[in-house]
Amino acid sequence: MFGSTLWLTLATLIGLMAGFAREWLLVDAWGASLRSDAFLVALFLPEAVRMAMATGLFSSAALPLYQERNEDRRAAWLSALTVRVLCTGVAMAGLFYLAAPLWVWLIGPGLSDAGRDLATQSLQLLAWCVPGFLLHALLCIPLQANARFVLAGLGSLLFNLPPVTYLALQGGRAEPTGLAASCLVGSLLMPLVLIPALRGIGWQPWRARADENCGRQLLSRLGPLLASTMASQGLALLERMIASLLGEGAVTWLNFARKLINLPMVALMSLNQVLLGMMGGKSESERLMLLRRGTALATLLTLPVAVGVVGAAAPLIELLLPSQSSHGVLAALLGWLGLTLLFAAWNALLARYAYSVGDTRTPLACELSGNALNAGLLLTFPWWLGLKGIALAALLGVVLTGLLLMRKQQLLNSLEWRKQWILALSLPALASFIPQALTHGWWQLGAAGLAGASLFAVLASLLKPWK
Repeated sequence: MFGSTLWLTLATLIGLMAGFAREWLLVDAWGASLRSDAFLVALFLPEAVRMAMATGLFSSAALPLYQERNEDRRAAWLSALTVRVLCTGVAMAGLFYLAAPLWVWLIGPGLSDAGRDLATQSLQLLAWCVPGFLLHALLCIPLQANARFVLAGLGSLLFNLPPVTYLALQGGRAEPTGLAASCLVGSLLMPLVLIPALRGIGWQPWRARADENCGRQLLSRLGPLLASTMASQGLALLERMIASLLGEGAVTWLNFARKLINLPMVALMSLNQVLLGMMGGKSESERLMLLRRGTALATLLTLPVAVGVVGAAAPLIELLLPSQSSHGVLAALLGWLGLTLLFAAWNALLARYAYSVGDTRTPLACELSGNALNAGLLLTFPWWLGLKGIALAALLGVVLTGLLLMRKQQLLNSLEWRKQWILALSLPALASFIPQALTHGWWQLGAAGLAGASLFAVLASLLKPWK
């Protein structure tokens, strides 16, 4: 588990760093302005589809179906699904394109008329990224089944490379439509790079009827997962809607903070994919042992990062964006979002524990409960606390989801969740005293980094997730 996760993490980390570079260059070129807010509103729907695929929506449902077939039936299954997936992607893209003005009005109700026009033009181009995202997710299934995680993990890099190159070359001269076109190129690169690796498995995409039941079987597994993803993306949509009403630039700051926080989550996405593959066909005791190791590794990877982020948020923002204003707002938002890291990581692993035996309904019910709490708090907290209220609502929602996931699967007495969760809340709270004890700058950044590194060493010696 540790070795596979490490290699997949390294591959995916490069892609997420490219994604963060895209947001960094965008803010550097346009600032927290109407133009950046409009583009991020347009990018929301295609990016939601891409992130849903990257976090395992498709593989969680399709991988067990692929693995239960013999070699010949696997090739027929993959071939038959290719046409269906492509048609679904084109239909979704057409829906996004035709209803672009309506989507923009829904996602960014606080945008001005000029901002809505810019967002609509960008979305009509970005919509056609969706077929590439879906086809890439499908073609990754045989690679993951054969433990070829690295090639499958390059999707984020391939997508982000063209827009990063465009922004780096154009800088302040970059146009929203040009940036959207570069994203479209990236979406096409994602599946094209995988095609040579499929030559030896009998993939024949023109055989649309090779497996008549493949679509029905996949939809039955995808239903609860899709509902869960739509609930999560609905929360992200609500966050963006509320941010657009908090003033110009708020959408940009929220998006930038989310992207920065997602960087340490790359190892967790890799861990989720590896853990799901390893749990398949195992006994309950073996799955529980893998889950314990997985949650220990999640704690090791996230808790030191949360401490470092909370302690060094202000100098980190000053280092990344020295020319931008509102550092205090972004630093506070980043610190609060850092608290959610461990809880979100555990929730993803607990869901995979259920997925490994074909149970996609229990995680859905638990997540919907947590999302309902999050949504209710989103309607109140931001008006009192500003952007920090969005992060606090997210924290309380993921905590409730985690408790329900363990309770429904009778894991409350099988995992050391109390000790690790108490550390997840108390240690970042202690790290918040670092900015008060030291002046902003390199001393504060160094102290927070040292605290995170020391905590990593202590947790590694205590948890030993590689054993």
